[in-house]
Parts: sequence; structure tokens; C-alpha cells
Amino acid sequence: MYEPADVETVGVVGAGTMGHGIAQVAATAGYDVTMRDIESEYVDRGLEEIDSSLERLAAKGAIDEEPATIRGRIAGTTDLADLADADVTVEAAVEEMAVKRDVFADLDALADDDAVLATNTSTLSITEIAGATDRPDRVVGLHFMNPVPVMEGVEVVVGEHTDGAVVEFAHAFADALGKETWESDDKPGFVTNRVLMPWINEGIRAYDEGVATRDDIDRGMRLGTNVPMGPLELADHIGLDVVLDASETLHEELGDRYKPAYLLTRKVAAGDLGKKTGEGFYGYE
Repeated sequence: MYEPADVETVGVVGAGTMGHGIAQVAATAGYDVTMRDIESEYVDRGLEEIDSSLERLAAKGAIDEEPATIRGRIAGTTDLADLADADVTVEAAVEEMAVKRDVFADLDALADDDAVLATNTSTLSITEIAGATDRPDRVVGLHFMNPVPVMEGVEVVVGEHTDGAVVEFAHAFADALGKETWESDDKPGFVTNRVLMPWINEGIRAYDEGVATRDDIDRGMRLGTNVPMGPLELADHIGLDVVLDASETLHEELGDRYKPAYLLTRKVAAGDLGKKTGEGFYGYE
């Protein structure tokens, strides 16, 4: 089993919010990165987001290298075969089991025998995803937090057959990316979403039922519990569609205490998904 210092190339599947964030932090840590998505426009958009993020971080003095130097380590592609030489690949595709299993089956056929295959899933079973491969012992969960370049934590999720050395590698690799880790068994929602989704949904219900104004709910939670964002702010930031998907998965697995709030489902049906669409519980330029 190799160490993170032995890793030269990192593959990332998905150029969306999580995928391009993971690509960015890996390149910032000094790794060469190949980021793949199914359409060139998605790849280009992800690379543009990385450029913007790096410029912002440079203006704050938060990175040690020039943005162009970091950006030069990232290659975009629509061909999954370009990830064949990656020492570790992190999948950040859409949160659908069928899609993830297809990706992992394809990666399994392409990747070197020693390569580690990680998934950024926030709610889906690592064990079931790993079952699409002939190397379930080398599949692990690496659940990054959004926004990836800013948030300090990564949740390491251990599947039924994940080898102990791969778990150790996952912690060490996240550390090499400048992140701190905690570990969860492969149970629905893991640690973060199992606790976070009911909190967000209850905040939405409190707002919908007139317990307090939107601003007072978020302000009360910030000041009362010392969190950086209240539940409505955080839902907008995550994406209301993402919150709904996670809540529905947990509702199916764990019962009615995870039932999505009605107002959440209505917002998503209206296309008001939060910060990424310019309108959610708050409005955004």
C-alpha cells in the first residue's frame, strides 16, 4: 500500500460544485489532476470556477503559489479512459446509485490494481457502490464538505469490505490535502448528514409554521449554537435540491423523522434551489 507521498496523479469524476472543488484542493496540494465530466461544457465551466476560486484565494493571501501554477496541474477531459493512470480517483458524480455503480464498474476496468477508488457520496452506501467492482477492498468514502476549498473537514466512510490500509490511506490523503478527518461506518447519512438533515428540515418547518422569521431562525441558531450559518442559509448554500435528495434517501432508509419539510419540496419544485440559482430562502445577485 502506498502513501500519499507516492501519489502523483489524482483523478476526479465530475466537474460540478464538489468535483471542481476536489480537483482544486488536490492541485493546490501539488498533485497533477485529471478532471472528467460527460460534456465539455461541464468541464469548461468547472475549470472556470477553479480559476475564479484561485483568484479569490490569492487576493486573500490564502494560497502560496500563483493561481496559474496551480491551475496548470489540472487537465479537463470527457474521456474516462484519461483517468486510467490515476493513483487515486475520487468520484463526485450525481447522487444516484445507478450512476455511481456504472462509474465504478468502468473505473475498475481501467485503473491499476493498486489504485484507490473513492466516492464523495453524502448518503449512499459505500458497500453497494463498491459491489460494482472487483476490488471492494480498495473502495472508500471520502465525503468532502462544500465549499471544498474552504471547509476543513473530510468524512472517511468505511465500507463492509474496505481494507484497513485503504482507510489509513484515506485519512492520510485527506491530511495531505490540508483537511482534518473523522470516520464513519457505512450507515445511512454517515455522521454529517444523519445529524445535519433533520436540523435543516426542522429549521425550514419552523419558518413555514411561523415560529419565527427567516432571519431570526438563522440568527438564533448562529448566536445560540455558535454555528457559522443557520439552517436556511446553509440549505441555500448547499443547494435545496441536494438537501432534498439527501433527506429523501434518509427518509427511505430511516423513517419519518427524516421526512423532508413541505416548504423544501415546494421550493425545489419551483426551481428555487438556493445560491446557485439566485433564489432560495434568500435572494442572491
